[in-house]
Amino acid sequence: MGADRIAVVTSDVGAEHDEDLPLLVEALRADGCAAEAVNWDADSVRWDRYDLAVIRSTWDYVDRLGEFLAWADATARVTRLRNPAPVVRWNSDKHYLRRLAERGVPVVPTRWLEPGRTCTEADVDAAGGVVVKPVVSLGARDTARYEPDRRADAVRHARMLLDQGRAVMIQPYLHRVEEGERALAFSAGTFSHAIRKQPLLNEPGVIDNDRTPHPGAARYKPTEAEIRTALRALAAVPVPDPLLFARVDLALDGAGDPVVMELELIEPHLFLRHDPQALERFVTAVGAECRRDRLDQGRKPTGRNRNH
Repeated sequence: MGADRIAVVTSDVGAEHDEDLPLLVEALRADGCAAEAVNWDADSVRWDRYDLAVIRSTWDYVDRLGEFLAWADATARVTRLRNPAPVVRWNSDKHYLRRLAERGVPVVPTRWLEPGRTCTEADVDAAGGVVVKPVVSLGARDTARYEPDRRADAVRHARMLLDQGRAVMIQPYLHRVEEGERALAFSAGTFSHAIRKQPLLNEPGVIDNDRTPHPGAARYKPTEAEIRTALRALAAVPVPDPLLFARVDLALDGAGDPVVMELELIEPHLFLRHDPQALERFVTAVGAECRRDRLDQGRKPTGRNRNH
């Protein structure tokens, strides 16, 4: 049996900026896999050549969401895609936070405004100010926070997004986020490592789509409460098997309890350089995924089943 053929899926921007990408490809090759970085939108790629396609730094998908979701569905029909296409679709729209809340997961309280309605100052009235963001976004794009005395500016921001046909989220600004956002990374459903980073929205009233992502990221030891909260969020994802990779972003509410800010299941930066064992854990999880695929094939006498 030949080496497992693995596509580490990226994009032009990912290939340029993903510092973990060459590390991962090299580590998979050292583990005996035939791994290569492949752009998700490359015209000449035959995805059925691969035993596994692992989405990593497809960091341009938000601008082409329909095309990206169609790619995920099509790719999943011819090879094993991880994370799976239904999870990609579910996680691409931040309405998933509503689903988590319905399952009892502590999340940042959110008001949802759908296209077709307007925004009023009552929608952005919060004692500590608010954050306004679109439900489909990446890296805090088109997102800003507003102080309580700038409600009119927050309304204008929300109305601008609604006029573009985009659903809007309005959340209270959690001031304890200034103590650092927590990002907990998981491999095959098991906690791997964590980092703490400075908040992105450090200038009130500013929409800055060129912010440096993950400022001040540093290795972090999460509390037991933070790990429990992250695991509760992952348990609420509508998928039967543990996810190959996940990142759960947390902040502390006013009482000091962790709440979910984001659940990153499509193309999260996993900060593999920040923990000595992080890369090894992830490569081990990928290897286990390939072995499971071979076991599935062995149970199917008619040949390879590509519809996972």
